[in-house]
Amino acid sequence: MRSQQRFMVQTPTQALTLEEFLKLPDTEPASEYIDGKVIQKAMPQGQHSVIQTELSAAINATLKKTQTALALTELRCIFAGSAIVPDVSVFSWERIPRYDNGKIANVFHAAPDWDIEILSPEQRQTKVVKKILRCLEYEMQMGWLIDPEEETVFVYRSQQRTECFDKSDRDLPVPAFASELRLTVGELFAWLSP
Repeated sequence: MRSQQRFMVQTPTQALTLEEFLKLPDTEPASEYIDGKVIQKAMPQGQHSVIQTELSAAINATLKKTQTALALTELRCIFAGSAIVPDVSVFSWERIPRYDNGKIANVFHAAPDWDIEILSPEQRQTKVVKKILRCLEYEMQMGWLIDPEEETVFVYRSQQRTECFDKSDRDLPVPAFASELRLTVGELFAWLSP
């Protein structure tokens, strides 16, 4: 029987700059740099992974084929002195960073247009909400916080009150660029019962 190794991220005793953080080795799960602090994300579990996978596929099935937007999972976004790793980052087609040859760049120096976060059981909602609110300060159009346990989606938009969606027949709002995408609360959480 193999012994399980546990990995810990050691919090630096002194503050790091963003540049110093970006030179550190990657962690599993990913670490983020927000407000001068290094925060390691929670390890995704079953429900989190299912929603992340299915939602990304649904967004791309509708929006990628029309070159409207692209959904990417666990992508590091560097902007405004922060480095965040949303569960799903959605970028409108014209905002996708590219190399001169047209290929998608490796480094994204921008907030996503749509940040989708999926709450894990041991994750604190406050930290995730703060991340969404930070993105809204920098070009993001919408943020979702999905709570699989409560089967609820909180929707955040700039200069608007937060909305709560927990009725299965309710259509979930999407950013204007994603208007082709139709998804109800019930359809989203049905992915958890294949």
